[in-house]
Amino acid sequence: VVAVSPKSAQAHYDVGAAAGLHASYIASIEGRLLAGFRAASQAYDEHEQVLQLDPSRRDAGLTVGTYRYIVSTLSVPLRMMAYVAGFGGGRERGIEMLEETAAAGGENRTDAMFALVLVYNRERRYDDALKTLQELRKLHPRNRLVLLEMGSTALRAGRPEHAEAVLTEGLAMLAATDGPKIPGEETLWRYKRGAARVALGRLDLAQADLKSATSAEAQTWVQGRARVELARAALKGGDRGAAAGEARHAEALCLKGQDPVCQEEARKLLRSSDGR
Repeated sequence: VVAVSPKSAQAHYDVGAAAGLHASYIASIEGRLLAGFRAASQAYDEHEQVLQLDPSRRDAGLTVGTYRYIVSTLSVPLRMMAYVAGFGGGRERGIEMLEETAAAGGENRTDAMFALVLVYNRERRYDDALKTLQELRKLHPRNRLVLLEMGSTALRAGRPEHAEAVLTEGLAMLAATDGPKIPGEETLWRYKRGAARVALGRLDLAQADLKSATSAEAQTWVQGRARVELARAALKGGDRGAAAGEARHAEALCLKGQDPVCQEEARKLLRSSDGR
């Protein structure tokens, strides 16, 4: 189509969208990162061409803005490789393009908003992330995963009371649903709410949630992080022995779950429980 209509913004958009899906499949399903990189470069080029042909096509900003931001976060050698391959960079410009796409209200609005939530969290712009999640909640009131991310973001922002309220609402929504659920989903919710309750000092309620989150149906990394919070709760309750046991268990699970951040938290709690 592009060969027949080289000045058609829609034709370039469609080719870029197809290349983007191809890149995701190659990299995530086939595991061929280099080949996926080439397809991603084509998606970037095509959607940048869309914006040159028709600057009002903000929907193309999702791809271009996302890749600009990702490139800006790479190490210097990888960033240089990305520039050679044709990718543009610029952290602030990438975020601006995602914001413009979300504000435009086109078919990519929701995807751009979810991308912004991830970016804002990475940039520690938690107020912006929570504001975007509130907008997503209005757009998709039945999507309980928006509530899960809202609770998680509130925890990162140091607002455990808000997190507990939102996660409790989400758990009620989860219990009432007859539709499909993510395997181990309830344990993830309970780990998050348990962490909020530990932060609030509601230790008995926290332990009930966190013990549920260590069940066999939970993913290994969830079990590890739940054990970290159980160790934290034990320390708050003055039981150093229980805290040490939970921290050791957590460290092993975090290692198995390939979660280095969780491993380090477990080690810190183990040192604290040993009085170091």
